[in-house]
Amino acid sequence: MNTYTWTTTNLYTINVNTEIDYVVTAVYDVIGTDGTYSASLTNVCQFAVKQNDPNFIPYSELTNDIIINWVQQTLGTDGVNSIINSIDGSINAQANPPQTPQNTPLPF
Repeated sequence: MNTYTWTTTNLYTINVNTEIDYVVTAVYDVIGTDGTYSASLTNVCQFAVKQNDPNFIPYSELTNDIIINWVQQTLGTDGVNSIINSIDGSINAQANPPQTPQNTPLPF
């Protein structure tokens, strides 16, 4: 069974009305491992700006868990599964490398 670590690596902000440092873009990494092999994916997620957002969280109070939750909500189940499947495929290819065709001299 593979395990996955989601990490926010960068945040991009703008000022919206009185809300300073409103996060509009997150860059994140997802690293998967089976204990022997690992694979990673880096991606960008953009968030919609909501004027006078009642759920606004000040920048200084944000955590990796909050941002990753936003990312996963934005991606939806299919998007999260797509990332996991991609990482799983890379790990599987490392654990079970495909055979590479050889340029064999002609027998005649």
